[in-house]
Amino acid sequence: MCGICGWIDFERDLGDPDARRELADMTATMAYRGPDDEGTWIDGPAALGHRRLAVIDIQGGRQPMTLQEDGQPALVLVYGGETYNYRELRQRLAALGHRFDTSSDTEVVLHAHREWGREDPCTAVSELNGMFAYALWDAAKRELLLVRDRLGIKPLYYYPTEHGVLFGSEPKAILANRLAERVMDADGLRRTLCSAADPYNSVFRGMCKVRPGHIVRVTREGTQQMSYWQLTDSGHTDDVPTTIGCVRELLEDTVQRQLIADVPLGTLLSGGLDSSALTALAARFDGDRIRSFALDFVGYTENFTPGPMCGTPDGPYVQEVAKFVGTDHTDITLSAHELMEPDVRANTLHARDLPFTWGDLDSSLYLLFRAIRQHSTVALSGESADELFGGYSWFHDPAHVQVDTFPWPGYAVDIARQSLDPGLAEELDLPGYLDEQYRRALAEVPALTGPASADPHERRMREVCYLVLTRHLPTLLDRKDRLSMASGLEVRVPYCDHRLVEYVFGTPWSHKTFDRREKSLLRAATADLLPQSVVQRVKSVYPPIQDPTYDRMLRTRFTVLLNDRDAAVAPLLSVDRSRALLSATDNIRWVECILTLQDFLTDYNVSLTV
Repeated sequence: MCGICGWIDFERDLGDPDARRELADMTATMAYRGPDDEGTWIDGPAALGHRRLAVIDIQGGRQPMTLQEDGQPALVLVYGGETYNYRELRQRLAALGHRFDTSSDTEVVLHAHREWGREDPCTAVSELNGMFAYALWDAAKRELLLVRDRLGIKPLYYYPTEHGVLFGSEPKAILANRLAERVMDADGLRRTLCSAADPYNSVFRGMCKVRPGHIVRVTREGTQQMSYWQLTDSGHTDDVPTTIGCVRELLEDTVQRQLIADVPLGTLLSGGLDSSALTALAARFDGDRIRSFALDFVGYTENFTPGPMCGTPDGPYVQEVAKFVGTDHTDITLSAHELMEPDVRANTLHARDLPFTWGDLDSSLYLLFRAIRQHSTVALSGESADELFGGYSWFHDPAHVQVDTFPWPGYAVDIARQSLDPGLAEELDLPGYLDEQYRRALAEVPALTGPASADPHERRMREVCYLVLTRHLPTLLDRKDRLSMASGLEVRVPYCDHRLVEYVFGTPWSHKTFDRREKSLLRAATADLLPQSVVQRVKSVYPPIQDPTYDRMLRTRFTVLLNDRDAAVAPLLSVDRSRALLSATDNIRWVECILTLQDFLTDYNVSLTV
């Protein structure tokens, strides 16, 4: 796991001192993504930077890594992530005559491109099973490939320039180059306030993300996008028992693959079905006693108040699973004051590079990862199980399913929009923007085939599942990557294995809810591994802090902001509407959206052009 960046300029030799300094500055922004090593490579129009978190082949996996031909670099790679099937690929490539100098997966990716990607890079990338974002410079062709994994687990941004491109794992790497402007226009503000509607572009003008499952080819003529993977209809014909068995086989295989590491590894354990099943599988396949880690808040279990999406506290279930499975368990307990510490909020904002965060949910996750990093370098997480198997309550609520827009709730953001200046709100036309993005996403949904295609509910649930996997899930994966890598922790997400995603996505909704519950297939496939209390537990979301101290601190800070006419966010807000909202609702988590936008505009020195 690493941070990558670079600069291509087809009209300049980037070996001059000024360019070298800028590349060094770009690389330095990602020191926390790669605390173990750094490296740069420059030749003519190409300059590549790398920060390394050493996980596999600690000694031999240094980057940038080159593949030599005739004594000269033919391919140069900066790579972030993991290729879980690299051992199998290495054997295949060795049988074809390739020779390796290291035992790293990075070198395997290099040779895969040389063997299978000469004519079509999509062929080489399609061989990889993993989470990755990388840049490959072909010295002979004078072209750069920017590659991102199928689900978008690892981030990769690019910024076209007059004579080439800037790229980086995070926007901050690109912004360290003087060619990149720190400008947020109306579209950037729309993406901020409707974050899941278009997760494929940055909030900065001119900056884009490489789409999941895509390659961006950069040549002197410009940039070209190529798709090497997308969700398709599989024509699923397996009955329910066969489907359950296949899900179990795929889970066992992907967990075994993702336990490969030359550093300490653990699991994130919430006491829910997703993380508990992963922990139980990891404990079966790991040769040592697996470590597990859980989040808790001071007094949370004792003073817990049930909510619509959080009916039970995690603590008792966590302890039961840890004992049942036999993990070496650690609870990370946080307080409201820790979440509101200025350096924690600043570090969280800096990690995400976004003018929108989830407030205490982000701060607590950042602190959890920072604490885990004291014990482990790699952690397995249950992210995407809810999106894949239908775990959220709104999957099963006709009012959400049948609504003619994105089906997930966005309460905090909806209220935050009401704080906007009325003239600005009219200009942004957020309802129109959301509808445009929704229609665009619907047009991508692969048609349902087979007997299920005659059922209107099956057809709608195919649309909902596609929207969730391609619009909602990327925001969660980005959040988890940024907040974990901010502490140099690699988080792996086995439920994002593309083989599992392809299989379950193609499964009829009636199979996914065969027992009339959420996550029916996952529950049935892993029930034998877990205590019955966890098997029967109703989905409970990532826990928000319930200490009233936190809300009081938010109200105080927001009131101060409303009284500051020189605040960066002031031109965007209606003070009167904001005060009225603050008085009218007890749920003020929407305040986090406004406070984060203020911090972002100030700390990143962003120019607003709206």
